[in-house]
Amino acid sequence: QVQVVESGGDLVQPGGSLRLSCAASGSISRIETMGWYRQGPGKERELVASVTSDGSTNYADSVKGRFTISRDNAKNTVYLQMNSLKPEDTAVYYCHVDGVRRISYQRFELWGQGTLVTVSS
Repeated sequence: QVQVVESGGDLVQPGGSLRLSCAASGSISRIETMGWYRQGPGKERELVASVTSDGSTNYADSVKGRFTISRDNAKNTVYLQMNSLKPEDTAVYYCHVDGVRRISYQRFELWGQGTLVTVSS
């Protein structure tokens, strides 16, 4: 069994900062890509940022220069540091993890439950 748990969503004022965390746990042999997606009101889910096992990162154009994704491989945890937040960043943020299970070596792909980020004065 593998699970991912997110934390860090909150209400923040425009221009403020917030850090999201997502930890994967369970029978994990290795984790490949970890990423953050978001779904705003009335919008489709979109990729915010992702990081591969070798540290390569990818960002949506709308967050480049403001958000930073990082991961701690020893803790199977990914972070999203969000600075200069704007009202349009308001969304439910979902963690996505893909990797390989221990023992069976089957691939897995999991989504977190989502954490709400609200940017408003």
